[in-house]
Amino acid sequence: MSPPDVVVVGAGFAGLSAAVRLASRGARVAVVEERRRLGGRATSFQDAVTGELVDNGQHAIFGCYHATFEFLRTIGALDDVRLEDRLEIEIVDRAGVNSCLRSTSLPPPLHLVGGLLRWPALGVADRLSALRLGAALRGVRDVASLAQMTVNDWLIAHGQTERLREVLWEPLAVAALNQSPAVAAAATFVECLWRMFNGTRRDSAVGLPLKPLDRWFAEPARDWLVQNGHQFHAGQPARLLSAGDRAIGVEVRGERILAGAVVSAVPWFAFPAFADGISALRPIAEHAEAMRPSPIVTVNLWLDRPVTRTAFVGLPRRTFQWVFDKSRLAGSAWSHLSLVSSGADDVVAQSNEALIDLATRELKAALPAAAAATVRRASAVREKRATFSLAPGEPPRPSCETPLSGLVLAGDWTDTGLPATIEGAVVSGHRAAAVLHPDP
Repeated sequence: MSPPDVVVVGAGFAGLSAAVRLASRGARVAVVEERRRLGGRATSFQDAVTGELVDNGQHAIFGCYHATFEFLRTIGALDDVRLEDRLEIEIVDRAGVNSCLRSTSLPPPLHLVGGLLRWPALGVADRLSALRLGAALRGVRDVASLAQMTVNDWLIAHGQTERLREVLWEPLAVAALNQSPAVAAAATFVECLWRMFNGTRRDSAVGLPLKPLDRWFAEPARDWLVQNGHQFHAGQPARLLSAGDRAIGVEVRGERILAGAVVSAVPWFAFPAFADGISALRPIAEHAEAMRPSPIVTVNLWLDRPVTRTAFVGLPRRTFQWVFDKSRLAGSAWSHLSLVSSGADDVVAQSNEALIDLATRELKAALPAAAAATVRRASAVREKRATFSLAPGEPPRPSCETPLSGLVLAGDWTDTGLPATIEGAVVSGHRAAAVLHPDP
């Protein structure tokens, strides 16, 4: 095969979106992935008992993930995500009261405000505070000034009541940032809210994959690349090669793949080893080593009967904040639920048995239909380095450009202004591609 113009290291959302964008612009691309299963931190594995492909953590997207939808459209995977027409979230509060927030047909961001005014979970004071934040969201763009404020600081400064924070803002913040709103910086959350509520009404709608994660995007992206004549190497760890002040390719199991440029799309915790020995990259590697991880725990329960009415339910201020009914999304012989605990520092070290027991108790306490259900199968999945901390004072996130000529960075940990979401990863991949092959 002809030598590539660009080597992309990493086959998660960041690396694959970079590779597809580069290939679309005429570059010859080689993708190298350390693991045999594709998808990075958004992948799947086969459950030993049910035989189902189980995601290593539930992922959702929003209508405002424009870069993600463009990537999915290119690789032919757009039909494998279900995107609602508007924001619609069912929650069960700590008192066990079930209600549903639905946005209205008003123009953004008033569509959200209108939905909040009709939401039976809120009282008069809560609705008035929603009006205040609606006005604030119309004018917010300078999020850099919020870097030292936590999410809670910002919400309180804008008059958001305890109740509104409990049932809406905190669940959204924990889901987006994978960190407590009492700890995470406000800037990235405000950027997310602005994108969700200042575009179109559908920008705030929730989208859920209809296939296991690796089959949803990673395998279609690989197939698209291979069918268009590009190289793909899975199960092969790579190390960066340089000559002087320039990246010249990667070493893979003792063999060199030389190229005019390299895209590093490895996660922050893998970057120091990938760039080991290259002094120009040491400051980036040191910052990466100092970034603290934030874990996610997912408990999968297979029940003997359906217990939900919708594809997902919010359980605010529980350990497991969201329940996703996988049977409603991808089909299953059994009723399969995934319960997600984001920002799971307090429970990630617990045993599987303890996590499953806690998730089952919270589910049965929140959903009456679950109380009589029998658990046929259960498993716990930990992603200890699911994302990085967004607390004030964390190391600065790097630009996609580096001091080493010919090397660009992609990954949700780069400075996209977004948290560690699918959209952040895809945006980073597109930015890396644009540095090497600028937009026409």
